[in-house]
Amino acid sequence: MKIDLNADLGEGCDHDRELLQLVSSANIACGFHAGDADTMRQSVRWALEYNVQIGAHPSFPDRENFGRTRFTLPPETVYAQTLEQIGALQAIAQSEGGSVTHVKPHGMLYNQAAQEPALAEAIARAVKAADPQLVLVGLAGSESIKAARKAGLMTREEVFADRGYQADGSLVPRSQPGALIESDEQAISQTLDMVQLGKVRAITGEWVDVKAETVCLHGDGAHALVFARQLHAAFARHAITVSGR
Repeated sequence: MKIDLNADLGEGCDHDRELLQLVSSANIACGFHAGDADTMRQSVRWALEYNVQIGAHPSFPDRENFGRTRFTLPPETVYAQTLEQIGALQAIAQSEGGSVTHVKPHGMLYNQAAQEPALAEAIARAVKAADPQLVLVGLAGSESIKAARKAGLMTREEVFADRGYQADGSLVPRSQPGALIESDEQAISQTLDMVQLGKVRAITGEWVDVKAETVCLHGDGAHALVFARQLHAAFARHAITVSGR
């Protein structure tokens, strides 16, 4: 069994290079919520050094709140902003001898697109316009995945190691209790259930079916590197290979 393990990079953390040695895919901030041309270039160079797939991590224009503010924007505006961010990373990756393989929206853009068909469709169109061979990464079973498939894109369904789930398969909003799993042991157990069994236990107790093709490893916390090593070791113990290909 194999699983893609992804992490968000270029967001101002000081352990990006170490994380890149544990994951198979990197989602690089494109300037709208974090990062700039310099951080994108450095992240691309490290990803190439460690043979990690390079992905764009577009966001709403929200540096003040790290891309976590809810926006109501016209779909064409979201299309243009997403295309701009993907293009910026594509240009930098190409200049370094690499290429962008996937796109994973960030923060509130990701969460809203998971539930709002019009927003999901705008993002899918932008990804296809940038490169129809790009893979769109979205919440497993969400509107993002449906829109990407309708657009003829390849998809990668994502699950979260350290986030609580609701009975409908959506994530518990960060503003509500149970949104974040604080226990490393619980997070690892949840991840193994999702990868091996295709199921996750909701905070209300029900078992929910999920398709785990990639696992998100949040890289923006002080504990991220320690947890990444623990999760990587757990995969090894269960004969699960970390691979994005």
